[in-house]
Order: sequence, then C-alpha cells, then structure tokens
Amino acid sequence: MKKTKILLVEDHLIVRESIRQALEAVENFTVVGEAGNGEEALHMAKAHHPDVVIMDISMPRINGIEATRQIKAYNPDIIVIVLTAYDYEQYIFPLIEAGAAGYLLKDVSGAELINAIQTVSRGEAVLHPAVARKVMEKFKHGKTEQSSEHDKNILTEREANIIKMAAKGMSNNEIAEHLHLSVRTIESHLGTIFNKLGVGSRMEAVIEALRCGWFTIDDLSRPIDDK
Repeated sequence: MKKTKILLVEDHLIVRESIRQALEAVENFTVVGEAGNGEEALHMAKAHHPDVVIMDISMPRINGIEATRQIKAYNPDIIVIVLTAYDYEQYIFPLIEAGAAGYLLKDVSGAELINAIQTVSRGEAVLHPAVARKVMEKFKHGKTEQSSEHDKNILTEREANIIKMAAKGMSNNEIAEHLHLSVRTIESHLGTIFNKLGVGSRMEAVIEALRCGWFTIDDLSRPIDDK
C-alpha cells in the first residue's frame, strides 16, 4: 500500500509533536518532515516531495499564505491543508486563492484531521464549519464586486453541473453515482474545469463559480439536474 507522505509546518514544537503522534498511528501515513517556519517548509517541500502539507499561518520568516502560494507554484500536485487558530476572512480567502485544499481550525480532533487528509487526497475539499459559514456568507447573494474574466459559457453544461454538485459538498463518488459515470470520468471533468478556470483545486473552482455568480447559495439547496 502506497503511503501518504505528509509534511508538518507549525512553529510550536509541542503542537507538531502532538500532530505527528496522531498521524503516525495511521498505517498508510508517513511524516516525511517538520518545519518551524515557511522558509523551512519550502526547502522541505522541494527535498521530500510530500503528498500533503499541514500548514500553519502565523510563522516566522515566511507566513503560511506565502508559503502555500510558493509551494503550489513549485508543485501544483502538493495538497495543502491549513491548520490554524484563526478563522479571519483576511486569511481564509488569500489561502484558498493560493491553492489550499482544506482549512481547519485547531479545535478539530485527531480523527477529524486524519479524515480531512484522506478526503483531500481523493481530490475533494475540506472546510471547518466556521470557515464554511464565512465562505457561504461572502457569496450568499451571488456575483461579487470583484471582476472576473470567466463567462459561464466557458464550461459545458455537464461541467457546470459537476461544479454545482461539488459546491453542494458532494464527493467525487457521489457525483459519479448521481450521473451514472465512473469516478475516473468525474476526476477528468474536474481537471478540465480547473484548467479552464485557471485554478488548482475543487475549492478554488467553487469559489470562482460563486464569485462569477453562476449560481448562488440558494441555488445549492435545490435539486441538481441530471445532465
């Protein structure tokens, strides 16, 4: 069984030790490195090629936002999960735009963190409920004042339907079952959507669709069309 390689980025040693202990209890997880600041994180990401980075925000030298941006620029395939004490909007949206696939607060349990790593490794996104509320509230009324170059016609009808399902929180397996397609086909569609929107993750794609006003939060409470 292939092990998921994880890099821990956290400036408090005792917190890193606690997280490492929880993760190393999982058979298919291996912690390949620990970094106490963003600069170390960049060096270790290049040296150890982790699958997943657990990233704090407030750190010396380079903060978590810039470290995430640089790691994703170096290797877009590296998945970044933010684990922080802060749920401020000035952190949430820059980190999502930098390519973070998950945003968790430090009140989560070890089991919740493990589940989040497994979820993002399947190409899905994870948001702490408090963070999800802030994201939904920001885009509650659809199109924001922030301009976007993307016209809805950039996506096919099927692609638009898939990204709406993703916004509803449906997993790749659930989308595949709903559309009577294979999971691999859904993953292929999502990859095409990411390329068209110039994003690197499901979360970024959903945020872009909400920002463009392609659907609203109210729309997400309605049944999805089978297309």
